[in-house]
Amino acid sequence: MRSWILIAVVPLAAVAQQTLTVKDAVARALASHPALRESAERVSASQGLLKQAGLRPNPHFTFQAENLGANGAPGFAYGRDADTFAYLTQPIEIGGKRTRRVDAATAATKRAGLERELLARQIAARVKLAYWGAEGAERARSVLDETLRTFAQIVAYHEARVREGAMAEADLLRVRLESERIALAANTAQLEAERARIQLFREMGATSFPAVKFEEGSDELEVALPEVDVSKALEARIEMQLAHQAIEQARTRLDLERAIAKPDVDAVVGYKRTAGFNTMIGGVQVNLPFANRNQGNIAAGLSEVRAAEAAEAATAALVQAEIRAAKSEYDLRSRQVRTSLSPLMEHAVEAARIAQAAYREGGLDLLRLLDAERARLDAQLLYCRSLAEYRQSIVNLETALGVTP
Repeated sequence: MRSWILIAVVPLAAVAQQTLTVKDAVARALASHPALRESAERVSASQGLLKQAGLRPNPHFTFQAENLGANGAPGFAYGRDADTFAYLTQPIEIGGKRTRRVDAATAATKRAGLERELLARQIAARVKLAYWGAEGAERARSVLDETLRTFAQIVAYHEARVREGAMAEADLLRVRLESERIALAANTAQLEAERARIQLFREMGATSFPAVKFEEGSDELEVALPEVDVSKALEARIEMQLAHQAIEQARTRLDLERAIAKPDVDAVVGYKRTAGFNTMIGGVQVNLPFANRNQGNIAAGLSEVRAAEAAEAATAALVQAEIRAAKSEYDLRSRQVRTSLSPLMEHAVEAARIAQAAYREGGLDLLRLLDAERARLDAQLLYCRSLAEYRQSIVNLETALGVTP
């Protein structure tokens, strides 16, 4: 009968870590992400253009003197011989150009706001995906580290048994090989966890990458999901609102181009002094639209409207496809975790426990024990990855349905 030792897994020394939840990560990203600050400045710029669009044209002041002379007989007298003009020219916009400019600038400002909101939702979704990816990588690293510490104890036990002459050295070599294989896998898992953590902070827009403790675990399977309603999702998705606004913006630009085709009028009023007499002058100036009636810009505006309408239809089709794909992914991940992977992991753990008991009693050789331990480890790692993918599928479904961050 082979003897066996109880292996106590001692946790690594705790390192000061900050706890991080999904909500905290998203809130920090939305509060300080550089891309959102840039987008906010673009909104401010569009608001400045809106203000400028509502301003009226300034009048022009003209001072003019004619018939000036320097010599001759009789001598030149400015007040008698020169003609002096001083007048104001006020441009008068025809066809509601100012209103059309304000409408176009208002549409552009709304579009800039929607683009910023879309960016915020995209950042929130990427942060959530990165959070669950990092949490899953950290969970896998923890499983491998624990297994590695366990095998270190097993190796020490077998070394002692070999020194006592109670075990073949070949068995010790097999245990060492398995321990080295797990060590390599643990190193890879450590690297993947570091990369996933850095990726999380990168998506948050951070410039430092501290160690964190993930407050929320992906093993929580019961998650409240929004109702899958395609019509409501089409209304909630910022992409659809942005497509609607693009059409509105194109239409306001077309209205502006049509208004620009109507010539403006310049009203002139002023003072004239000639031959010693003071008089008033008045008149109007108008461009004659014989050749340039803004035909090219109007045609371009019509094409922009049609392009925006086509883009809206394409966006609607894309949103519906994303919803169906996200729902299918969630159903698959949920079914895998609940009906397949959970029993698989439980069976692998139970098989490893039975193998350990049989090995203690001498009823199982070392190779079968190592196979059982390897199967248990593979099942646990697969379960960790599947849990992370399950939570990421929830994020993808919420994003597809237009759920606010």
